[in-house]
Amino acid sequence: MQLQERFQKEIIPRLKQELGVKQTLALPKVSKIIVSVGLSQALKDPKVMETVEQTLMRITGQKPAKTKAKKSIASFKIREGMVVGAMVTLRGKRMWDFLSRLTLATFPRIRDFRGIPLSNIDLHGNLSVGFRENLAFPEIRPDEVERVHGLQVTITTTAGTRERGEKLFRALGFPLI
Repeated sequence: MQLQERFQKEIIPRLKQELGVKQTLALPKVSKIIVSVGLSQALKDPKVMETVEQTLMRITGQKPAKTKAKKSIASFKIREGMVVGAMVTLRGKRMWDFLSRLTLATFPRIRDFRGIPLSNIDLHGNLSVGFRENLAFPEIRPDEVERVHGLQVTITTTAGTRERGEKLFRALGFPLI
């Protein structure tokens, strides 16, 4: 059963009971997922940008948007308008597919993984997880990778509080510690 179907049939009734909410629309739910990569290495080597774009396309199934510097920072040798990152925003079916792959395939593949600390959930109930290597994702083949880079996954919810966000992520099957 897909994660979205499981959310509708099993998780919503359980969350209603746990949170003491009668209305389904008042329950916390995942609104979007943002996958981003910082490109500090691309200032030295322009090939890094292509590698990051290909990686993000493989992982998410969408073409990444390039993020540009808003201000010049002399100590980092960054000028206003330079490309400093790439990001993808997932919603709808792609978001649910990515969530199920993240919980079922990616987290178990991380080396020395013991769980996600509760401190990764912010005060509004959103979860941010950083990956040191892009090799944890099953879509990336280690033999094809020429350069390993990290990425950040931010899961935005409508929870409103840390406690409601924690209950939502536990119900979705996230290994929180």
